[in-house]
Amino acid sequence: MARSLKKGPYVFYKLLKKIDGKKAATTPPIKTWARASEIAPEMVGFTFAVHNGKDFNDVFVTEEMVGHRLGEFSLTTKFTRHGGKMQKELEQKKKESEIAAAQAAKAPAADAKAPAAPKK
Repeated sequence: MARSLKKGPYVFYKLLKKIDGKKAATTPPIKTWARASEIAPEMVGFTFAVHNGKDFNDVFVTEEMVGHRLGEFSLTTKFTRHGGKMQKELEQKKKESEIAAAQAAKAPAADAKAPAAPKK
């Protein structure tokens, strides 16, 4: 359920205090645990170090992020790829084909660099 319009957006007041009167380019990342705080237009350009439960992830705020929560951009779980043995085999084949293609591309280049035999 969305927050009522009467109350307005939830922006943690201490975050607004920390950015008040500062320039975004010169300010170091601002540490915060307030993942539930909405991103206000005043925060655009600042970098926040948002806590994810273990450490702090840097989040650079852009215009498209206004209205979203800080926690949306600091993931709490580490993504491990999908698939298992089958996925590893596919990735290995792809890597081998890329290496073979790179070697094939190098071979003609090496032949072009070699000096031609003199004509008699």
